[in-house]
Amino acid sequence: MFLTEKDLVDLVAFRHDLHRHPEVSGEERETAARVEAHLAALKPDRIFTGLGGYGVAAVFAGAAPGPTLLFRCELDALPIPEISDAAHRSEISGKGHLCGHDGHMAIIAALGRGLARRRPARGRVVLMFQPAEETGAGAAAVIADPAFAGIRPDLSFSLHNLPGLPLGHVALASGPVNCASRGLRILLDGKTAHASMPETGLSPMRAVSRLMPQLTDLGRGIFPSADFAMVTLTHAVLGEPAFGIAPGRAEVWATLRTLTDAGMADLCALAEALISQTAAQERLVLSYHYEDIFHHCENAPEAVAHLRQALSDEGIGHDATVLPMRASEDFGRFAACGPSAMLFLGSGEAHPALHNPDYDFPDVLIERGARIFLRVIDNVLELS
Repeated sequence: MFLTEKDLVDLVAFRHDLHRHPEVSGEERETAARVEAHLAALKPDRIFTGLGGYGVAAVFAGAAPGPTLLFRCELDALPIPEISDAAHRSEISGKGHLCGHDGHMAIIAALGRGLARRRPARGRVVLMFQPAEETGAGAAAVIADPAFAGIRPDLSFSLHNLPGLPLGHVALASGPVNCASRGLRILLDGKTAHASMPETGLSPMRAVSRLMPQLTDLGRGIFPSADFAMVTLTHAVLGEPAFGIAPGRAEVWATLRTLTDAGMADLCALAEALISQTAAQERLVLSYHYEDIFHHCENAPEAVAHLRQALSDEGIGHDATVLPMRASEDFGRFAACGPSAMLFLGSGEAHPALHNPDYDFPDVLIERGARIFLRVIDNVLELS
């Protein structure tokens, strides 16, 4: 174990501090400041801030030329109230670290401690604390940031804790591991009327009543088949909350999900044709747009091989259990930079699920996650 008892105490305290002060996507200013202060004490060769918003990256360089390895974690929390009696429970009303990003940050911070003591002999290691993962916007914004060009990786790695897997067990596979998904926001405009004379208006009621089941019926295939597609209705509003007004506007939200990006293009085309046809038939004005866009996350065999070797070297059990998953992850964007891979670290078979109000990251995983990644670095870049 490369971490001392003091390291572990400090890292748990760091994680608990982050947990008490959650910030949602796009608002991670104070979280980024805490991360930057923690990293500065490790004396990396350079710290980048403001990447793609509030992203922070620390660079540890070797003396000789070599590849750049990036290890990514997430800064953001969720807009969900936490239910907990823990001393480190959220102090911010309506917000909580209920996906474990505070734990992922602690793992990458622990990795920084290892690199501060043993630099890579060659190449570079980039510790990337990425903003706005939960909305799917953060990875794309970081990669598009002009400053990112100076730390563009040859290999990228990440992890996510996963309730339902035995504590400390790893799920890892090549190929698709997280689905593509995006939110489709549909607006239908007609004309309001007095509730006693609905015939003088133009209600979107029939369009909504048709679209809700028809959108869902666009789903096909059995997961994880290549043609898998799913549409989940998540929100709908019809008219105003009043008894005297026949509705003139409706809004429907649906989440589209496919195994791959290619499948998403097909599903979007089908959904757009359906809502356009329905709006035209009901003489409604249609507008729509997409939000929370996630590309599918595909593990490259080359990057997976490095993770498998590290797991074998560390004697950590792993298999492809539960993969791929229907949930989405914006780490898939880093595949545009070069081979990338994400592993899933078990949080315990009976642990509360991600996004549950009583979820909390298991501190015991900090050392294990960091140890896996440090072994990857040693195998590829050789630690001095």
